[in-house]
Amino acid sequence: MTHTPQTTADLLHLCENISGYSLSELAQLANIPIPADLRHNKGWVGQLIEWHLGATAGSKPEQDFKHLGIELKTIPIDSQGKVLETTFVCSAPIINITGLTWEQSNIYHKLKCVLWLPVQGERQIPLKDRIVGNAFLWVASEPQNNALKNDWNELMDKVALGEIETISARDGQILQLRPKAANGRCLTDAYGKEGQLIKVRPRGFYLKKAFTQAIIDQQFKLS
Repeated sequence: MTHTPQTTADLLHLCENISGYSLSELAQLANIPIPADLRHNKGWVGQLIEWHLGATAGSKPEQDFKHLGIELKTIPIDSQGKVLETTFVCSAPIINITGLTWEQSNIYHKLKCVLWLPVQGERQIPLKDRIVGNAFLWVASEPQNNALKNDWNELMDKVALGEIETISARDGQILQLRPKAANGRCLTDAYGKEGQLIKVRPRGFYLKKAFTQAIIDQQFKLS
């Protein structure tokens, strides 16, 4: 692993060092094998980039660069700068959430300052040949933070009221709450409508494509 960056300038310098490289070149440098595809290895690109940037969080529920207050998010885009999929932020708490506020939540801390790193993502381009783009730092504006907070409050209210199974990907303007587990056999506790414990698939928070597209467009002056 690359040394852990001690300053934001260090981190951005490491990003410059990998910009323009293919995933196969970066994998070779890290001595990490390349999977045939991402269907069963969804987090592989992020893990490879984390290795090169010296991220410290691993799977812990904290920012990737906690000492800098920065979260890393790779984002697949096409040659026109179009965002290709929703962005997973973090797992969602679904029990013992009484009194939890947006400002106390893990997702709030994750999104406080994000290092976005675009990666070529068209499926017709072999994984090994996809190129890493130019990273940039993003801090939510007040309107963006308010919109995220509103979505979070609405979604968590439904969870607290035992309506988790009624939440769909259409709920939320910016945030989605979706099943996260790779298969339906992985279950966790949640509250049902009568306050009873039920078994559901774990949930995760995702940013909708329209929101991340607006961030990309603004950064690269695409619109």
